Amino acid sequence: MAENVGFNPNEATFDEGLERIQRVIGELSLDTRRIVTSRDPKVLQARKPLETKAVPSGFLKWQLPVHLDGPSLAFVTIAEPNAVAPEHSHEEGDGIRIITSGSINYNGQELSDGD
Repeated sequence: MAENVGFNPNEATFDEGLERIQRVIGELSLDTRRIVTSRDPKVLQARKPLETKAVPSGFLKWQLPVHLDGPSLAFVTIAEPNAVAPEHSHEEGDGIRIITSGSINYNGQELSDGD
């Protein structure tokens, strides 16, 4: 563990991280008003410029090229295999959903582990 001496997870402020995300989104012309997945070519391009070195030895960490502009809520959703939800939208605002296992089909697009 000695190699992690001096590890400081606070190398950048929240505002600096947000500025970095906004800069990279602009540089890549990434449309974050649609579903953004981990396999999108522009998201893959964003990984290196959004990487942070403020991690312990043996870890990799990067910011996702998305952010919410206001208060947000987080949920965990578990569905049975082949469960179907009717088409709907969340009018109250944007959200972030990360699929950790399985898959979901939305608007003709399959989203799976890591999306």
